[in-house]
Amino acid sequence: MKKDFIDHLALCTDDIKKSVNWYMENFHCEILYQDDSWAMLEFENIKLALVLPEQHPFHFAILKDDVENYGTPIKHRDGSVSVYIKDRSGNNIEVLRYD
Repeated sequence: MKKDFIDHLALCTDDIKKSVNWYMENFHCEILYQDDSWAMLEFENIKLALVLPEQHPFHFAILKDDVENYGTPIKHRDGSVSVYIKDRSGNNIEVLRYD
């Protein structure tokens, strides 16, 4: 059986621009997207989302074709669809599909 793929981790920050600058100064990664409310950085093996706590919860995202099996998906501005769920310990997981 093929293993699922973790698409990204999302960490909360109080300032997107300052956090992006810090990651770019300290690590080798690329900015895929950035605005005042969130950013997406790409590393060799995973992406890192930087989010504001009032915009998104901290989470990790798992790619799945059957997102609808986890709830009612919401469409994001990048065309992806996802459902946020919690594991048995209350950790946030985004079940994600890029259409």
